[in-house]
Amino acid sequence: MRLTNLFALLLLAACQREAASAPGSHETGIQTGSGLERAAIETGVIADAAKLPAIGLYQRNHEAGRDAFCVIPARNGDYRFGLEATFGEDQSCAGRGTARRAGDKLVLNFSRTDHCIVVAQYDGDQISLPGVVDMKCADVCKGRGTLEGVSFPRMASDAAAALQARDGSGDPLCQPD
Repeated sequence: MRLTNLFALLLLAACQREAASAPGSHETGIQTGSGLERAAIETGVIADAAKLPAIGLYQRNHEAGRDAFCVIPARNGDYRFGLEATFGEDQSCAGRGTARRAGDKLVLNFSRTDHCIVVAQYDGDQISLPGVVDMKCADVCKGRGTLEGVSFPRMASDAAAALQARDGSGDPLCQPD
């Protein structure tokens, strides 16, 4: 009986050591999620968001309006973006600027605002803004609109679709450099 318990403890210790030595977010700089997620990426069942460019059109239609986000390449190798989120009559957010990729994040730097920077989550299929944004970003919104927690699902993966996107006034949402 003791020998069986000892064997079980050794087996458990070996499993824990193997799991600890697997590469994770600390070694690669990119959060890789669970072992199951890593296995799915390695076998091609799901795409590796770290290798997917953010370029494209992200859009959601809902009862209060439409949320749209476009991303195009910039000359310096980063991105340019435009976004519009509508929450009802006279309540919306809109802005443009530059973005850069940092692992599974997009760092959005809005133009024409007083240092509004938002770090969005990017998983390859969706861009999600955090639940709390800096108060310096209030100028991007009107009425009671806020960027907090807004998400944009991917509709297209090419710059041409992003350049075709229009804001509520009919103007281009994304503008090249």
